[in-house]
Amino acid sequence: MSDLPHDVRLVSASLVHPNGNRALNAVSLALAAGERVAVIGPSGAGKTTLVRVLATSLKPSSGGLAIGGVDPWQLGAEALRRLRATIGVVHQSPPIPPRLRVVTAVLAGRLGTWPAWRSLASLFAPRDAAAARGALERLDLGGRVFDRCDRLSGGQLQRVGIARVLCQQADVILADEPVSALDPALADLSVGALVAENETRGATLVASLHAVDLALKWFPRLVGMKDGEIVFDRPTAAVTSAMLHDLYATEGRGLPQQGVVVDRGARHANVVALKRPGCQ
Repeated sequence: MSDLPHDVRLVSASLVHPNGNRALNAVSLALAAGERVAVIGPSGAGKTTLVRVLATSLKPSSGGLAIGGVDPWQLGAEALRRLRATIGVVHQSPPIPPRLRVVTAVLAGRLGTWPAWRSLASLFAPRDAAAARGALERLDLGGRVFDRCDRLSGGQLQRVGIARVLCQQADVILADEPVSALDPALADLSVGALVAENETRGATLVASLHAVDLALKWFPRLVGMKDGEIVFDRPTAAVTSAMLHDLYATEGRGLPQQGVVVDRGARHANVVALKRPGCQ
């Protein structure tokens, strides 16, 4: 995409829906270019709304947003389109037309940079099927490249949505519960593929995750949200088991986990904390 990945800055941003529901309340968040952050918290905490605001899908009711030093809401239509082409969004339920072929759905990640004629031609004859296959192979879907999307499970469609963003090579990747329909092994594989984009290309990565173990394993910084507010923003090594249990106390059960996580050096203490008696 652009020569350098984007930094992202949200300043005292609030969002109130037309029905009066306040989804975000004076949220401030600074993300350095190339940083990797997980946003965690109980259902209804505001995680999805935060991702949509960062993606410029929702305009804050108050406060400010800057991406690469630019206020997206001060841009004209064409400049905003170009900015959005540098942002890759992974949806929990990808908006993929069921009759679309997988290869076409993945190559949709390139539409923001292709001219109109190439985008139209790719619907009939995929212009870069090899790139689509490569992205799908990273997610254990290499054999489904020419299948129709309505023949895939919900979990497979989630991985197609991730493959689309991998193919896009976005400067900023925003993932909203990207592995909620996957088993532990595939969830780990898929989050690892997104992390690889951060580590190898320097893409800024923000992932909203319900599973605490995945956040602890893969992300060096955790942002905890509850009731539309940020309640902590710390390096992962500084997040304690007590802080996590307090964050999820309203859910009335143990910490949500995708599955068993593997030791990753500095994060091991946090992973072990989840496995201790009383922390399940």
